[in-house]
Amino acid sequence: MKDKTIYKLHANICKVLANPLRIEIIDIINDSELSFSEIQQRTNALKSNLSQHLSLMVSNGILLSRKIGINSFFSLSSHKVAKACQIMREVLIENLNNKLKLLN
Repeated sequence: MKDKTIYKLHANICKVLANPLRIEIIDIINDSELSFSEIQQRTNALKSNLSQHLSLMVSNGILLSRKIGINSFFSLSSHKVAKACQIMREVLIENLNNKLKLLN
């Protein structure tokens, strides 16, 4: 029997990504490291809510975090995370376009 551990780990990462705010965070920090306040400004998320999402993403290895004084900065652990999200977005757009073609 094949070891299924990688499937369980993959499913766990997908669960972490299964939130619109988290996907938005990945999208906005794809190009550069941003501070907590910069992420909050760009997403318009409440501080407590954003803090929970960022903490979950860091603890699951999606984001890296570092502190300078009282400021926290976040970056992607790998740009492959953003690439995977982009590929899924492309599949979604293709599916929507195909449905539109069928309706027309």
